[in-house]
Amino acid sequence: MTESNQNDNSAFHTLTPDTMLDAVDSLGYRTDGRFLALNSYENRVYQIGLEEEEPIIAKFYRPRRWSDDAIREEHAFTRQLADDEIPVVAPLADESGETLHHFAGHRFALYPRRGGRTPELDNPEQLEMIGRFIARIHLHGQQRPFSHRGRLDIESFGVEPSRYLIEQRLVPADLETSYATLVADLLARIRRSFDAAGDVATIRLHGDCHPSNILWRDETPHIVDFDDARMGPAIQDLWMFLSGDRQYATARLADLLEGYTQFRDFDPRELHLVEALRTLRMIHYAAWLARRADDPAFKMAFPWFYTRRYWDDHILALREQAALLDEPPLVWD
Repeated sequence: MTESNQNDNSAFHTLTPDTMLDAVDSLGYRTDGRFLALNSYENRVYQIGLEEEEPIIAKFYRPRRWSDDAIREEHAFTRQLADDEIPVVAPLADESGETLHHFAGHRFALYPRRGGRTPELDNPEQLEMIGRFIARIHLHGQQRPFSHRGRLDIESFGVEPSRYLIEQRLVPADLETSYATLVADLLARIRRSFDAAGDVATIRLHGDCHPSNILWRDETPHIVDFDDARMGPAIQDLWMFLSGDRQYATARLADLLEGYTQFRDFDPRELHLVEALRTLRMIHYAAWLARRADDPAFKMAFPWFYTRRYWDDHILALREQAALLDEPPLVWD
């Protein structure tokens, strides 16, 4: 069982402060009643105060998104990376070695607290260091595949999410035809990009390696939140650091790969996938929001999703991607 398209948006209603604190106490910790909700909407994540100890981070998993086996597989991957002194934030294990816990119908894991700031994307030294650590993650990732987690492909990130939006009539009625026509055209262009890249390697990835999941502290990047770890091409963990115009993105790519290739070879054919993967992420993100639309936390955090303007802007952004998909890939010398 891998990622499920069904989610129980009401399940967190029973995750009261008392339940949350009791869950952490059940593992032998002594909470002091303090807690702080952190910026996470797929799961529920809290900083929990402990008596005479540093606070701890508790992540309560959204039901039915990942199986227990899939969560444990992600945990094992991140702990393997941590054991190799890669600065990832891995879950804490109890005395029996277990990292996934159950309490009052909720699944949760505990993490050490790590703070920091996002990296400076125009800082070559920081990007080079990030590139080195991502390469080391990928060296582990290429050793064997995930057995219980999803795959980043056109079907799961493009075809299925766009079909869901159309079939559930979530796109405004007067935009349905233009949206469906545009997405069909984009998917055809994306397939051409994948064909141009050819048979690139598929490895275990972080999967959601954007700048906000890198916490810079003490001159070191701490890589957090492997919740979206899955199989895919290596460029997936690199392209989200490439923004701006072509000249700027090319310079940032060179910085990243300067560090990356010190540890692992990079297949330049994967550069054909940068805009294809960016477009798939945009399509997938719209459906991700729609599937959570009745979650009270989402209604508070994403009020703009419920407006006509969101869909106008989303379709405009997808049209801009159509032009970018026709451009030649970035060049790495």
